[in-house]
Amino acid sequence: MAIDVKPDRYLELSYEEMKELGYKVVDVIVEHLRNLRNKPVSRKVDYRELKKLLHEPIPEEGEDLNLVLNRLKEEVFENIMYLNHPRFFAFIPSPSNFVSVMADALVSGFNVFAGTWLEAPAAIEVEMVTIDWLRRIFNFPDTTKGIFVSGGSVANLIALAVARHVKLKDEIENAVIYFSDQTHSSIERGLRILGFKREHIRRLTSDDNYRLPSLNLRREIAKDRLNGRRPFCIVANAGTTNTGAVDPLEELADLCNEEDLWLHIDGAYGAASILSDKGRFLLKGIERADSLTIDPHKWLFQPYEIGCVLVRDGDQLRETFQILPEYLEDVYKVREFNPCDYGIQLTRSFRALKLWMSVKIFGLKAFRKAVTRGISLAEVAEKILRESSKWEIVTPAQLGIVTFSYVPESGLSEKADLINRRIVEKSIEDGFAMISSTVLRGRTVLRMCTINPRTTEEDIGKTIERLEDIGREIEEELKSKNE
Repeated sequence: MAIDVKPDRYLELSYEEMKELGYKVVDVIVEHLRNLRNKPVSRKVDYRELKKLLHEPIPEEGEDLNLVLNRLKEEVFENIMYLNHPRFFAFIPSPSNFVSVMADALVSGFNVFAGTWLEAPAAIEVEMVTIDWLRRIFNFPDTTKGIFVSGGSVANLIALAVARHVKLKDEIENAVIYFSDQTHSSIERGLRILGFKREHIRRLTSDDNYRLPSLNLRREIAKDRLNGRRPFCIVANAGTTNTGAVDPLEELADLCNEEDLWLHIDGAYGAASILSDKGRFLLKGIERADSLTIDPHKWLFQPYEIGCVLVRDGDQLRETFQILPEYLEDVYKVREFNPCDYGIQLTRSFRALKLWMSVKIFGLKAFRKAVTRGISLAEVAEKILRESSKWEIVTPAQLGIVTFSYVPESGLSEKADLINRRIVEKSIEDGFAMISSTVLRGRTVLRMCTINPRTTEEDIGKTIERLEDIGREIEEELKSKNE
């Protein structure tokens, strides 16, 4: 299909051309999802090859639509990892769902500006409704407000900014913030952006279960106060990226009350597990947070990007970010909710629609079942791993994550870290499944995150079998080198 670009039409397509393009794009997406299970999860591509393939001068004249779509299919979308693949177990998958994909298309089609009430009142109301759904799920009070952002990194940044504003009046001299060595790197990055330095940060060694130790934390706070410092915030984890560990939320909430500290809970990964019985038990106390980060593009099955931050006292969120420039005078004649007053973006998209639309169409019950299943699949993986002498469980299945290590023959026991790293490298080349490694107490270990509703027990069994075969191959290679 060649686009008929006429001099007086500029960047417009005809009605028929728009329909044809739309149908073709939907066909590409549906074909991809239909065949996803049979595709390799990953491909190892040399950057020089990609540069040769895709680097080109800007085209002065337009090209045929079919040629452009074919190039996208064959040269771009065939050279990425599929994070919604049923055998993508690395990092934190983004399982996505087709309803939300179409919601994103609608948002782009209507080009919704969701920064102010004046320009998109109905869209803003949908966002407020969806935020309120999350508020209710986490049993936060009616005073809570929040906004949707790109992801957990920005959500954590916003929460930390509010904590700084409320507890320190934005004066950071001698301030101290506390969190464990299992806390996501976005917390430290956010603190840097906000002007904090290394001396403001207490990164405590986690306990045997990779949780923030409340007793050690109490000692550190007391020591800092004795030395004239100003403790102001504790960051707790509701499901760490490494192991799925949950910090002792009730104890930390009590401590924050006693010491007048801000409690921020990073639930970017695990907060959504509250939809399950096991998650609700592990997350007891999450409702006491001053601020909470949630990432719907993880365990609420949304496509990228959508993160969320909730703040218990919504007025504090507005007080931290609201600025009233003269060029927005017309906006503030309408005294309604303006999301631009509650975060760092003025220009922002209508991210809420995909979560709202998928919950409306599937119902929350379907999400509950999917989250519960994700937790049980990690337990299935742990059981299969325990049945083989070639694997050691490092941390048991918790909130959909299990970590484990390959057990080599006695003569290669000191090579376990190397073998685990090589297993990841070879699995990327193999393409059947994708796992990732991490480092726990100085050991390189493997981890699986099993939150994708498309994943079957057979996928898990075959993946572990394939990983074991790869491990044995690496052992043989190492033995032959030593001989």
